Amino acid sequence: MLALSSGLLFFFLPHLLRDLQSRNQLKQQRPHFKTNNGLFSAISIFGIILIIWGKSTATFYTVWVPPFDQRYVASLLMIPACIIAVSLLISRSYIRWKMKNPLLVSSMLWAAAHLWTNGDLSSILLFGSFFVWSLIKLLTLRLEKVNLAPDTFYLRRDLTVVVFGLTIYLTLFVCHGYLFGVGLATQ
Repeated sequence: MLALSSGLLFFFLPHLLRDLQSRNQLKQQRPHFKTNNGLFSAISIFGIILIIWGKSTATFYTVWVPPFDQRYVASLLMIPACIIAVSLLISRSYIRWKMKNPLLVSSMLWAAAHLWTNGDLSSILLFGSFFVWSLIKLLTLRLEKVNLAPDTFYLRRDLTVVVFGLTIYLTLFVCHGYLFGVGLATQ
């Protein structure tokens, strides 16, 4: 559990420093801001490695028992999560423009889906922290203007987003057992 907590700390600190204005002050103090971005990236990647290792080795403590007959809710939440995440990659789509921060919205849906189906302490710590982080980031970024207006032919781009998002969702649904040890397609 210590590795998971440390990994979350190493992952979230560089991401939250921007909101605390410390990152911008650090960039102004040092002329090598590319080096600073590299340092922030290295710390975040180290955090991800610690999160993966910490989650896989954490002791299983049951905090609550998720409703077995309502597991489908998580699957339903993951469909828009995958579609919205893909909209980040397709520029000038209506979905991306409407979401403003698609990766944060997608992270919140992903975390909510996994909180709904996982009642152990390490899962609550992992997915709960991602949910809270995404919520904090969305609240702090809500005032920023996004000047990326959708294309006049956005329907083609949105159709691409939906097709690739559903493809990623189906791939994750079928391969979830191989990738993460909990099969979904076989239950």
